[in-house]
Amino acid sequence: MGGDLLDIDSARDQVLERAAPLPAQSVPLAEAIARTLAEPVISEERVPGFDNSAMDGYAIRAEDVREASRERPAMLRPAGESRAGAAAEATLGAGQAIAISTGAVIPAGADTVVRVEDTERREGEVAVLVPSQPGANVRRAGEDIESGDAVLAEGTTLGPAEIGVLASIGRAGVSCHRAPTVTVLSTGDELVGVEESLGEGNVRNSNSYALSALARASGSGEVRTERVGDDRGATVAAVERGLRSDVLVACGGVSVGAHDHVKAAFDELGVAQVFWGVSLKPGKPAWFGARGETLVFGLPGNPVSAYVTFLLLARPALLALQGADPTRARTEATLTGEYSKPTDRAHAVRCRLELAPSGWLATPAPDQGSHVMTSLLAADALALIPASTEWVGAGERVTIELLP
Repeated sequence: MGGDLLDIDSARDQVLERAAPLPAQSVPLAEAIARTLAEPVISEERVPGFDNSAMDGYAIRAEDVREASRERPAMLRPAGESRAGAAAEATLGAGQAIAISTGAVIPAGADTVVRVEDTERREGEVAVLVPSQPGANVRRAGEDIESGDAVLAEGTTLGPAEIGVLASIGRAGVSCHRAPTVTVLSTGDELVGVEESLGEGNVRNSNSYALSALARASGSGEVRTERVGDDRGATVAAVERGLRSDVLVACGGVSVGAHDHVKAAFDELGVAQVFWGVSLKPGKPAWFGARGETLVFGLPGNPVSAYVTFLLLARPALLALQGADPTRARTEATLTGEYSKPTDRAHAVRCRLELAPSGWLATPAPDQGSHVMTSLLAADALALIPASTEWVGAGERVTIELLP
């Protein structure tokens, strides 16, 4: 790692330059949640597909009830029923009313629907107690979507609402960018699994769990994890397996110590370095490179540093690979208290968010130590304080990166 550190925004830009969207594939609608569209969706259907009733009541002609009131109701003759899924066969004539349920087809000859609450049955006739206007309580065909409408744009990430709209226009499947595969490789002799006994000097392998969870929360496809000790041959073999994924994230071992073998493995396997060292606290030793189409991140072994650098560098890449907006987690907030720092590096400050009428308020966590993993439990975002900034006053606006 050289003396000149790359600022975090430049590092992020260099990552995204190499994170082109993955090829498209057809995805069944039931499996498309959180996937990103590879092309716009054009409807071939109208929604609604026919004029239908917005109320339970009676389909009538507005001119027949123009002067109706509770004192002098308009008396109409029943002429059948239009139910959802079973339209009335009769054409409505003058002085008639056809019972209708919500969502049912408006019968021919009718131009309005009067609510059942505004009617009474009297001696076999329908007494309409209020006047009505043409089109009242009628949902017009194509009122929501017309055939030929562009319903969803390319790059839209599909949520429950989008899935519902796609179902409403009869789309059984959609074209989405392939979800990237990810390998999370944790390195170090000191690491033990969550079910293993802790020996002297051992630490739990939390990075495998936290970072694989972040990868899944970022929309990744298959996510595999592997742990390797401080052995040169084993590290090379593990990295080689990881390079079969679209994204390899290695935690620890990217420094120049006698037992740091990850960077050497990258070199041996032809992973081209793009940058090494970021002007960021926590996360200074972050490394990024690529081999072919595979993006490779070497992140610090410290759990908070790994978490933060994954959020700021790897998550944008995973979103971009899916064709999603890599900036969608960025916004602004107002700092509630002052924050001071040296002007050597940018700081990613863990913050709790509160929504006020003026927007987000960000309150820094009391303990910003890079070893304090529990500080993330109360954090909703990272406030990004530039390297050149020495002091931020309460009430100032800052850029934040939202946490999952």
